[in-house]
Amino acid sequence: MLTKLPKRAALPTVDVVVPCYNYAHFLPHCVESVLTQRGVDVRVLIIDDHSPDDTPAVSARLARDPRVEARRHAVNQGHLATYNEGLLDWAAADYTVLLSADDLLAPGALARAAAVFGRDPSVGMVYGRGVYYTDHEALPKTLSLPLGVTRWHGTEWIDGRCRSGHNVISSPEVVVRTSVQQRIGGYRPELPHAGDLEMWLRFAAVSDIAYVRGRPAAYYRVHENSMLRTQFSAVLTDLEQRLAVFDHFFAEHPVLHSAPLMRARAHRALAKEALWAAVRAYDRDRVDELPTAELVGFALDVFGPAKSLPEYAALRRRRALGAAVCSRTQLFAGSQVAKKAKNWLWWQSWKLRGV
Repeated sequence: MLTKLPKRAALPTVDVVVPCYNYAHFLPHCVESVLTQRGVDVRVLIIDDHSPDDTPAVSARLARDPRVEARRHAVNQGHLATYNEGLLDWAAADYTVLLSADDLLAPGALARAAAVFGRDPSVGMVYGRGVYYTDHEALPKTLSLPLGVTRWHGTEWIDGRCRSGHNVISSPEVVVRTSVQQRIGGYRPELPHAGDLEMWLRFAAVSDIAYVRGRPAAYYRVHENSMLRTQFSAVLTDLEQRLAVFDHFFAEHPVLHSAPLMRARAHRALAKEALWAAVRAYDRDRVDELPTAELVGFALDVFGPAKSLPEYAALRRRRALGAAVCSRTQLFAGSQVAKKAKNWLWWQSWKLRGV
């Protein structure tokens, strides 16, 4: 008598949306990082946003693999419309990833995320560590630490973002439950520069969030031209964009538990950051490069008691001496060292904890 073998359980399905504009030279490596993922059934969805380079030919060649599909816009739609097309109109798997054509998934990232989703239906978004690297360097070597998962109730995760005022996620390291993505919608056209943070907050408003520690989840390519975000002149713009995200989010979620308190915490965090940026400008004698008056005005506008913050007191001391004296004498070097140490500790903690 023949005994039927039990059927193998179907693998979790993952659609990886790859928007591409002028990144034909990066596209094959990106797609390869998806197709080599084990333990999941993947489909790559390439959307060419009317690139003038070789993207059509490269996409067609990659689409010879039955797991890869490609489409091309007749006219350029812009990055947000392209994202939303893939996330809302095309993706249909259990889980979805939005992966820029110049970024890479780390080995095993999708299977690790799928395992978390499979164990806990309340989780709507899983992320891991995103490793940064530049155009001209090889992928950085990373330590393999013990695997583990940290899970937060959604509101708890939102509160953490408000307390810091920062986005702790780049984007390629995120895997989402497709049903939740369809429920909350796509990227907001009115938030073109900090929409990722607002998207993560929306996920946390309706589901729990999990972080897989111990292994990289993705590699995020930092281009030389995108490093402009770190220049002094971009500080105020970045703060204004994050303020718009928090205000937009809480305007849409007024009944969220402790919403007024969390919004106030976000405003306080952004005010502290603005004031500290002005402090750094004095210590480096770069007040001509940074709009210090506008930064102080921003802090006072977003957080009424800003003058009671220690950063404001530090700024007053430096103003009394002048930027040249502060820079030449390094009178306040101790506070700078302490701040750097605090930031270094946060960075190490983020690698392990995801926040």
